[in-house]
Amino acid sequence: MRTKSNCPQCGAPVEFQFSNAVQTTCPYCQSILVRTDVDLKRVGEMGDISMDSSPIQLRTEGVYRNKAFHVVGRIVYLYEGGTWNEWHLAFQDGSSGWLSDAQLDYAISFIVKDPPPLLPTDKITRGAELKFRDSKLYVTTITIAKYGGVEGELPFEHWDRSDSQFVDLRSATRGFATIDYSEEPPMFFVGEAVEFDELKLRNLREFEGW
Repeated sequence: MRTKSNCPQCGAPVEFQFSNAVQTTCPYCQSILVRTDVDLKRVGEMGDISMDSSPIQLRTEGVYRNKAFHVVGRIVYLYEGGTWNEWHLAFQDGSSGWLSDAQLDYAISFIVKDPPPLLPTDKITRGAELKFRDSKLYVTTITIAKYGGVEGELPFEHWDRSDSQFVDLRSATRGFATIDYSEEPPMFFVGEAVEFDELKLRNLREFEGW
């Protein structure tokens, strides 16, 4: 696949930072673009994403477990408690992960290709236990969220979605996991809770008064 192309809507140059990205947004006309084997296809347009208090932005850089990364994409979700961001991270070794950014609560996670058996949405309850490898994870929150928008590069198609259920789990230490029921079968992400300062983030958004 090419890493450079042109937007089919406005003709502007589009370059992918993450080689395995499937979707991106045109920085000029805000079209949502999906990469095929031969070209880019316009599938929608990025609506206005409401500003929030997160200092993270596209092209923010950081370090996790001694591996450098930079932020290449973002999914915004809306729920009754406000909004949260899922930042797509591209690591220097070619892998990718996610930084969940929910009102000063942060976690790094990675998709699990062969997840354990996951309960259907109507069987999930708070406190339910899920065993994964050598860890025990417990359901802490069950959230119905709306798709709020996307920007940048993503490893899968994600646009114009309806309400979906998300289940967060925690271990007795810093273990963290999310079950994303927006797909069938559901997607399972595992990682750990992190502190903002330990990520050594650079190129953050600046706010007046900082």
